[in-house]
Amino acid sequence: MADERVLRILDGIIDPHCHPAPSAMPREFDAATGARDGWDRLRMRAMVFKCHHHNTQMDVIAQRSLLEDVPTEVIGAVALNSSIGGLNLAQVQMCLGLGGKVVYLPTVSSGRHIDNHAESHGFPTTTVEVTTNRIEVVEADGRVVPELLPIFDLIAEKGAVLNGGHLHPDDMETCFTAALGRGVRKLVISHPDFVIGAEPEQCRKFIDMGAKVEHELHMYDPGAKMRWPLEQLLEWITVLGAENTLLGSDLGQKGFPWPVDGFIRVAEGLLDLGLPEDDLRMIVHTNPRTLFDIDD
Repeated sequence: MADERVLRILDGIIDPHCHPAPSAMPREFDAATGARDGWDRLRMRAMVFKCHHHNTQMDVIAQRSLLEDVPTEVIGAVALNSSIGGLNLAQVQMCLGLGGKVVYLPTVSSGRHIDNHAESHGFPTTTVEVTTNRIEVVEADGRVVPELLPIFDLIAEKGAVLNGGHLHPDDMETCFTAALGRGVRKLVISHPDFVIGAEPEQCRKFIDMGAKVEHELHMYDPGAKMRWPLEQLLEWITVLGAENTLLGSDLGQKGFPWPVDGFIRVAEGLLDLGLPEDDLRMIVHTNPRTLFDIDD
């Protein structure tokens, strides 16, 4: 049974990073089922649904009729991998034009991910054959590739979020710098210590650019398979500040816990380790609400 204090703090949280079905990777639940579970158990205010291989805003729209009685806001995203045509402005136009709010720079198509996949602590593989090509985002002269510029312009116009994907930290910095120059104001780096390999010093640069640093429950949840030490997560929060931190479940993988369970266990663990309640509230309530322009 979860601590009543933890349930009180988590009531109405936002999950900014979740992986439902349909997907080329094995998943535990679809978007509608995940959102209903989030509302029924924690009154989740919103959930962002991500897929490495397609634009999830289409899934959100397709399942709206199943969510008419669920107040949770479901938010779609698109990741700029080879399966959607890479740095494909048309896919970004469709995602953001139909209500999506997050654009991920290449994840499984990034050189960083491809080069480190064998060492990425059990990153899931697809259940069907999906050709994945390496996508470069920075040219030899150190500038971002021109295909990204209209994408950044559209993200800025829509007030959407640009996530650094699974890029090498140096490439991410180059992209963030170019995006800021085109008017993008919402930046996120996910799991800096998983695949990406961004040290706290590099993350401080991203924070100075206005970025939030998102850590993923599936790495730290004692009930999941990865089980990284919670002390490591607390150290990241302490070093970079709760005001600069997000927590996303990154859950939905087959055989892993559901987001609600991950949030409860990780929140309990962080509080037991000494994280102040106000810091936890800032991380799971204030920061994501500001990022996605969500009012209570």
